[in-house]
Amino acid sequence: MALEHIAELLRALAHPLRLQILDAVCEAELSVGEIEEVTGIGQPGLSQQLAVLRKAELVVTQRTGKQVFYRVDGERMQALAHYLGGRLGGAGPALPAGGDSAVAGETAVTVRGGAAGFARVLR
Repeated sequence: MALEHIAELLRALAHPLRLQILDAVCEAELSVGEIEEVTGIGQPGLSQQLAVLRKAELVVTQRTGKQVFYRVDGERMQALAHYLGGRLGGAGPALPAGGDSAVAGETAVTVRGGAAGFARVLR
């Protein structure tokens, strides 16, 4: 992946509403109406955020009649995760469960080294 392309993907990910949308369509393909229902993001904001995700090719669309369905582009996300994990550092020790940074059912891992020394990845 070219660095400019990676920067574009990271810019697209760097918004709480877009992360919320990606979280919603990560498990299943959803229509725009279903995404609105699940996330609580109303129009026209939802359409604007979906346009950013489409442009960055982080979501894949499928039109069925008048409805458009969205799902995460798993290959694109895996390629980005592979680049970030491989180029910017490895995982450090897991943080204790129940800490401020812990999310229910997930293990927090601190990423150390290089430019990603500030980042934490939740698994």
